[in-house]
Amino acid sequence: MLENIQPAALWRHFEQLNAIPRASKKEQRVIEFMRNFGNSLHLSTTVDEAGNVMIKKPATPGLEDRPVICLQSHLDMVHQKNAGTQFDFEKEGIKMLVDGDWVRARGTTLGADNGIGVAAIMSVLSSKEIAHPAIEALFTIDEETGMTGAMALKGGLLKAKYLLNLDTEDDHELTIGCAGGIDVTATRPYDSEPVPDEHSAYAIKVSGLTGGHSGMDIHLGRGNANKLLNRLLATAQDRYNVRLCSFDGGSLRNAIPREATADVLVPCASEDDFRNFVDEYKEVIKEEYRTTDPQLTVSVERIAMPGSVINSDFQEELLRCMYACPNGIYRMSPDIDQLVQSSNNLARVLVKDGTLTVMCLTRSSVDSEKMDLANAVRSSFELCNASVSLTGAYPGWTPKLQSEIVRQMETLYKNMYGNEAHVNAVHAGLECGILGTNYPATQMISFGPNIRGAHSPDECVQISSVQKFWQYLLEALLHLQ
Repeated sequence: MLENIQPAALWRHFEQLNAIPRASKKEQRVIEFMRNFGNSLHLSTTVDEAGNVMIKKPATPGLEDRPVICLQSHLDMVHQKNAGTQFDFEKEGIKMLVDGDWVRARGTTLGADNGIGVAAIMSVLSSKEIAHPAIEALFTIDEETGMTGAMALKGGLLKAKYLLNLDTEDDHELTIGCAGGIDVTATRPYDSEPVPDEHSAYAIKVSGLTGGHSGMDIHLGRGNANKLLNRLLATAQDRYNVRLCSFDGGSLRNAIPREATADVLVPCASEDDFRNFVDEYKEVIKEEYRTTDPQLTVSVERIAMPGSVINSDFQEELLRCMYACPNGIYRMSPDIDQLVQSSNNLARVLVKDGTLTVMCLTRSSVDSEKMDLANAVRSSFELCNASVSLTGAYPGWTPKLQSEIVRQMETLYKNMYGNEAHVNAVHAGLECGILGTNYPATQMISFGPNIRGAHSPDECVQISSVQKFWQYLLEALLHLQ
């Protein structure tokens, strides 16, 4: 599908990469793919204990005295698909298509985040024509669900003066800072009760939301399916004494939830009023989210009677706690215009088979505020006697506006395109902050092509922007000193 697109080598490598399932924490096949790739080029190739792959390539003639450059991207991708898409991420490669100036996938995430960066590095490594200084290519694992690869990378392995992280999503931006994060997980067993008499069972589903990256897209005000469904259930509980049997919403911590489903029991005497209420609620939230989530819908359908219902006291506590849980923007940066400083994503809620599980990802560029928000989230679920853990914390990346790499990359961008690059920090987790803990002397910057809808089945990458990104990368390799 991509064979006629330029630069041909990059798209060829991207297609090869996308033929390999590479979910976070399940990267063994892609690790072996990269090991074999490096060895096939007769380049020094190592895999560390965590699974990070490093491939080293000597400088081309005439550039031996230039500083060593590390090119860095992550191997894993977010696996998400539309509810109606039949696709097995464990066995199938991504099915891609060209849509005008964009490449997208058929009903699934595309993997451009961060596959385009990986493919670009592979193209540099495999080329016999590209001029470059000595290259240290670093391919990390598990970036999307904890950055454990970057955390496990030992000091002393990299000699690079500069590190180019190829993992941002706007081709006019040079990113020099990012937010840190922490996982908040709440769990609790609960008791079930026999199904009461004179009730009917229904499945309620909130779906069609836009979703997206819980860092990069959190400022866009998109709906969270878990919060919207909980809002419906809390009102239905108060009005019609609806009983909750199960709740299943969202998927990954770093994806804004697009769908959520609950099975409920409704008193037979209130069935008509309940269905009318759901229809009215649907119209209300469709109006509220008409701009950000135009495909949002709410459905309700009769189902077979379940075997039990959630304890009524626990149901009351749970719905109130979910209502109280912070979600979305917590604070904007007072120092950097339009930058989200702190946020929380109520990412995954599962109430089933006697166990509650809630997963959140809390982000902030200020570590103390990150912990304050995480504690606020923890407190909301401790109110229903859940056990709450805070794990997987990783640091932010402090911007250094006056560093050599920023100055040189800004100048190069202006010389190539005639206008200023947007130098910024982002409300997402980039590995630079973590890598910088063991490599504080390495100067880092992040850039990439235009990618839209990352972490959702709407993900796509712009062909013309990849061409711009590629040329900028080649010039950076030639000119960084």
